[in-house]
This record gives sequence, structure tokens and C-alpha cells, in this order.
Amino acid sequence: MKHMETVRLTASQACIRFLENQYVSYIDMDGNEVEHKFIRGIFMIPGHGNCVGYCNGIEEEIKDLEVYQGKNEQGMALAAVSFAKQLRRKQAFVCTSSVGPGACNMVTAAATATANNIPVLLMPGDIYASRQPDPVLQQMEQPQNLSISAHDAFQAVVKYWGRVNRPEQIMTDMISAFRVMTDPGNCGAVAVSIPQDVQGEAYDYPVDFFKKRVWRIERRPASNYSIEKAVEVIKDAKKPLLICGGGVRYAEAHKVFKEFAEKYGIAFGETQAGKSAIEWTHPLNLGGLGTTGGIAANKLAHEADVVIGVGTRYTDFTTASKWLYDVNAKFVNINPSEFQCLKMDATSVVADANEALTAISAKLDEIGYHTSDAYAAEVAALRKEWFDEIERLDEATYVDAESYIPEIKDDNRKSVEHFIESTGSKMTQTAALGCINHTIDSNAIVVAAAGSLPGDMQGLWRASTPNTYNMEYGYSCMGYEVAGAYGAKIACPDQEVYAMCGDGSFDMLHSELISSVQYGYKINVMLFDNASFGCINNLQVGNGNFSRTTEKNMHVPGTKYDGMDVGPAMSVDYAAVAAAYGCKTYTVKTVEELKAAIEDAKKQTVSTLIDMKVLPKSMSAGYENWWRVGVASVSTKKEVQEAYQRIQDHLYEARHY
Repeated sequence: MKHMETVRLTASQACIRFLENQYVSYIDMDGNEVEHKFIRGIFMIPGHGNCVGYCNGIEEEIKDLEVYQGKNEQGMALAAVSFAKQLRRKQAFVCTSSVGPGACNMVTAAATATANNIPVLLMPGDIYASRQPDPVLQQMEQPQNLSISAHDAFQAVVKYWGRVNRPEQIMTDMISAFRVMTDPGNCGAVAVSIPQDVQGEAYDYPVDFFKKRVWRIERRPASNYSIEKAVEVIKDAKKPLLICGGGVRYAEAHKVFKEFAEKYGIAFGETQAGKSAIEWTHPLNLGGLGTTGGIAANKLAHEADVVIGVGTRYTDFTTASKWLYDVNAKFVNINPSEFQCLKMDATSVVADANEALTAISAKLDEIGYHTSDAYAAEVAALRKEWFDEIERLDEATYVDAESYIPEIKDDNRKSVEHFIESTGSKMTQTAALGCINHTIDSNAIVVAAAGSLPGDMQGLWRASTPNTYNMEYGYSCMGYEVAGAYGAKIACPDQEVYAMCGDGSFDMLHSELISSVQYGYKINVMLFDNASFGCINNLQVGNGNFSRTTEKNMHVPGTKYDGMDVGPAMSVDYAAVAAAYGCKTYTVKTVEELKAAIEDAKKQTVSTLIDMKVLPKSMSAGYENWWRVGVASVSTKKEVQEAYQRIQDHLYEARHY
């Protein structure tokens, strides 16, 4: 018997050699066959758990992989998530850290990737497999199980988890990792640790393991049965609604989706992940849908008799906690994930979006389906209503306290004038957003994740160019914005990238702004500073509670530490913070100043930050929507009792599953 040819390498060397030879192939949106390397590079923060063995693997085996120094493990991993998201899951990064705090810092980013079905390979160091030096630096000792380490924390937030306790295990773990990362129906974060001692241990690996390996991202065809069932539902629809989910973008089904909508005259609403698959000017595009959606899509959703969800997970924001759609509406779900397809009691088509829509279209052509002229007129009227509202908010201004009516009308109105007294700024958030939308390049990429901006942007942002809206709202991870902009810029270096960020998110995490300066990847941070966790303050106060720990006010000496501080609003000089990193910065308090700053920022070659002081309560209020939250069922406060009753009233109208 002929023996297999082998090569002696350490586990770390074998890992890097394998990574260098992984490719993907797929059909792009233009129908072209594409093949390229899947792993672009490695984000790394070295520690004792990876700077010796794993680093040696890089040193010995690196060829095409790019290596970037991270500044915070969560930040660099979020950059990796955004990178893969921006490239529609067709390329990814590896992130490596040490064994303890560094590993735990990546858990949030892993959850972000998995919630959004985005591929990222996390490779923290780990404690010694031999246990000889236990307890090592940063090791947690669990007396009931000495094999537990920080790496175990990843198990709840990844799609595949592995620990390489022997050097030969790298083979099965890496193959499983790439299986998951290239699976359209089950994609997400992968975490594979290599203990410190194993990183340097050697094994005689089969040479074939390191050959070029091409992972096919398949366009799964739909079964004839599922297509027939879907057509049975759609053919009788009088007021259908298409949902353009993130799966449309990841499947590169932009053209097929648009052609399907046009052929049958079916209007569509956009989820956060699906937005910018189709340009906002398309006559069938009703804009954002759901809790943070706009007037047009939500009004039609209430009336829709058939909903065709393409590549959506039906989160509570897409369904308005299952209240948005009529309880008698029928659903057809197209998704490569059987789990997602079965939601909303739908007729499921487990398939790639291109394949499913093409097959359904062929059957609908046979029966001559098309929506009515009355439906078309209603869609046009809804779009006009949407446009009029956006234009109104673009021009929202504060003149004086007597005439100004905040968009958010709650019991914390005093925060508006309190902010003006503290900062001197009267600029509204929607006017600032509108100015940015009109002034930046049409192909510029915007990145956001948390706070009130996702609500404003899903309903109000006008994306003129496909694939320019990078919103992480599957996990709504504060801190994604700056790191995500950095990752998107690495993915698309020839486009301007804007991080749409509130002061709360910037406070939490902006470490990779330093990396953007270090590596020359220019990003633009648009910092909306309202000195608060604004949307959470709205939620808190709007449901009958006092404002507690949601406003960034100075504590008054001698008063209680009860989270209800009433001193001046903190006016942090964020421009000075970013300037210290080497960014070009601006502080603006009027729309005119903002426009001038944006134009000047375009001319810069380094990262920029525009510190915008915007009024609290000046974000959009929401349209035809609802969101179920945990309001107290028993309270002495009348306002809370009323909020609880509103929850019960909506629950009566909502679907139960």
C-alpha cells in the first residue's frame, strides 16, 4: 500500500498554511462565475496566549494573508464582521487573541456575527492542554471541571465551536469551520481555539490537506412541490407585499428580485439588512418596514393579504412584534434556511433567492398574474406620502421653545431646552441626517448599528447606489459603528465610508479609529451627540418611567446618586479626542456648518470626525408601528398602568407565533 505524503509542521503552521489555500466560488448577480481566496487576512492582538506559537505559524507560512494590529479585541472582530457583511459574505477575516480577557472581549462580536449570519473565524489562544503549568496567567479555575476556559463562553454565540487539543485536530476543526462559514443557510461566527502548548506541537500532516480547496457557495434550487404551493398562495393576492431581506443582498439576488417586483407590479419594503439592495427611487420601493420603518411600507403591510418574505429572519422589528400584518395574511418565505422559512406559519420555499424567484416567476407567467391598477395607484400615493414626510424632517428646525414641537412627544420635553442651555446648539437630528444624505457621494457607504439612528435611517435614508447601507441590526451592537466603518473601508477602499454614530456608542467603543489612521484606511465618523442614550430615554419615559441613567448630565454635589442627574448636559469635545488620534476634526452646531464640514472632509486623506451637537427628542418618532417591551404589570404610577394597557391592547391584535 502506498503511504500518504506528509509534511511535519506545528499546529499553528498547519493552520496558516491551510488558511492560505481556501477559496470560494459562486455566481455573482450578473451571472458570472467567480473564484477567489476566502480569507483576506488576520486581525491580531498579541498576548502570551498567541504571540509565540501562533505568531510563529504566521511567520513561517504567510504568503498572501494580510495582518492587521487590532486595538481592542471586540473592535477588531466587529471590523471583521462588517468587512464580510459589506462583501456579501464572500470573503472573511480571522481574529486571534490571547486566552483570557482578550478571548472574552470577542464574545460580543461573535454574537453580532451569528445574529446577522455573517462569517468570521475567531481563534483565541487557550489554556494548556497538558495542564502542567496550571493555573496559567488569565486562566479561570473551575474546581468541578478543569477543562473549562474563557473559550467555552463562545459556545452560546457561534455556529461552530472547536478546541484543538491535539495538533492533528486542526484538520477536522478547520474543515468544519469553513463548512459553516460558506453555508448560505447556516452561516455565522466560528470559534476554534488552540491551547498554548498545542500551538507549538508538531504532527506529520498529509500534504493533500493543504492543497487548494474551493468551497462552493451553492444556489440551492427550490423543489417543484414548494414552488407549486407558493404559486397557489400568490396567484390570489390582491394586495401583496414583498419583503427585501438581507438574504437578497447576500445571495446577490438584487436583479432577480427587482425584475420579479416589476414583472408582477408588487411593491416591496426593506429590512435593515436588505436596504440598498434596490435604489430608493425605484417606483415599487416603499422603504423601511417594521418598528423602525416608514409610513409607506408599514401602511401597506397592515393591509397586505399575501406577504412574500425573501431572505428575512422576521425579527420583532420586521414584524413589529408580529403586530404589523393582518392575522389572516398569508406568508410565502424564501430562504436557504429551513428554520427561517417556517416562521409566520408560512408556505416555505427552502432555496436560494435567485432560484426560487425565477421558478415562481415561470409559473406565474403561465397564469398571467399581475396586480391591479388600483393597487399601483395606492403604492404611488404611499410613496408620495413617504417622500413628503422625509422632506418635512429634512427641514425640521428649532426657532424657540414656544413654537417648537419635538418629534418625540413625551414627559421629558425639558431635556430639549436643557441641552440648548448646556451646549448652545439647536440643530435637529433629522435635519443633520438629511444634510448628510444630500451632501455625501451617492456611492458612499454608511455604517450604523444602535441608538435612534437605525430608526431614522431605515425610514428616512435614501440609498441611491446598491450595497451602500451597512446596518448591523440583528444584534444592534453599540460600538459596531466605528469598527464597522473601518472594516467596510478595507472591503471597499475606493468608496467613502461614514460611521453614523451616537455619543453613547462612541463612548463605548471607538478603538479602531486609531487603526484606520495607522493603516491609512480613511473613514468619516459622523457623531450625533445629544448627550444621552436618546432612544432608550424615549422608551423609558414613553412607558411611564422617570429618566434614569439615560441622560449624560453632570451630577449635582450633595444630591442622591439615583441615576437622575440634573446638572448641565455634558458637552464632550469629541473632536479633540479624535484629533489626538491624528484625525481631521470639526465641531458643528448648524446645518450650514455641517454641510461645509462634510465638503471639507471629502478633501482629506486621513480619517475625519464631525462632532454634531443635535437636540434630544428630534429623531423621528416612528410610523404605524409597535414594539413589545416588558412593561410592569403592577405599578403605583398611572403612566405605567396606561403603558401596560397599551401593550395588552396590541397583543390582542398580534399573531401569537
